[in-house]
Amino acid sequence: MTMKFRKTNPKFSYLVGLIVLCLGVAGTATVVTLPSVRDWYHTLVQPSFAPPDAVFGPVWTALYVMMAVAAWRAWGRDAYAWDSTCLRLFLFQLALNFAWSFILFEFHQIGMAAIEIVALEIAIVVAAVAFLMRDRVAGILMLPYIAWVGFASALNIAFYRLN
Repeated sequence: MTMKFRKTNPKFSYLVGLIVLCLGVAGTATVVTLPSVRDWYHTLVQPSFAPPDAVFGPVWTALYVMMAVAAWRAWGRDAYAWDSTCLRLFLFQLALNFAWSFILFEFHQIGMAAIEIVALEIAIVVAAVAFLMRDRVAGILMLPYIAWVGFASALNIAFYRLN
C-alpha cells in the first residue's frame, strides 16, 4: 500500500520564519520588560484605564501571530521578493515595536517612548495600507494591532503626563 503525501507550499516556511521572528521579538521584549514591570513600572502613578498586567502577554502574543500572517500574505503577493515593499515596511515597524520596549522599560524614558510609539503607530498604518493594497485579509489582520498600539500610545502618553 502506497501512501500519498500532500505537498505543502514551500513558501510556508516563510510564514513559520515570520512567526518565529515575531515571537522572538516578543520574547526578547518580555525579558527586558519583566524586571522593570516588577520594580519601576509599579512605582509610577497609573492612569485609570491601565489594564492589569496579565492582559498584555496574551494580547501581544495574538497580535504578533496576526501581524506575521498578515506580512506573509502581503509579501506573498510580491512573490516573496526580498526587496518587497511590504516586507520592508513590516520589518521597519517591527524594529520600532522592539525598540519601544527598551526605551520605556529598560531606559525608563517615558516621554521618548511616547514619541517613539506614535512613530510606531504611523509605521503600522503605512504597512497596513500597503498590505491592504495587495491582500484584503492581510490589511484586515493588521487592524487589531493598529487599535492596540493606539491604546498603548494613549496609555504611554498618560503615564508621561502623570509621572
